Amino acid sequence: MEAINLKGTYDTPDVVLDSEQGVFEISGRSYPEDTAEFYIPILEWINNYLENPNSETRFTFKLDYFNSSSYKPFLDILVKLGKLNSNGHSVTIQWYYKEGDWDIKEAGEEFAEIVDVPFTYDTF
Repeated sequence: MEAINLKGTYDTPDVVLDSEQGVFEISGRSYPEDTAEFYIPILEWINNYLENPNSETRFTFKLDYFNSSSYKPFLDILVKLGKLNSNGHSVTIQWYYKEGDWDIKEAGEEFAEIVDVPFTYDTF
């Protein structure tokens, strides 16, 4: 499966999805002009990954900022990972936030209440 490795811009995050290396990360700022266009290939990659996942998936979100239109694709990703977790695969979400950025931390806590995936929280 070909990896995705997108370098972030001012308004889009870095995205690394590499099942061979076991690296799954979205980091930086997420408020793309066309959120759907940006996240569709990422969601398609995750759908393909779910067909033959690693025994363990540790997905990292390390966000400086994300807007309300990024909430939906993040939730879609987390729901998909929740189904994988429910099917007996080991899935963990590592949710990073800047020291003192309680909005990003609370967003992670809200996602954790919605999906069936264990979250860990840490600052960067």
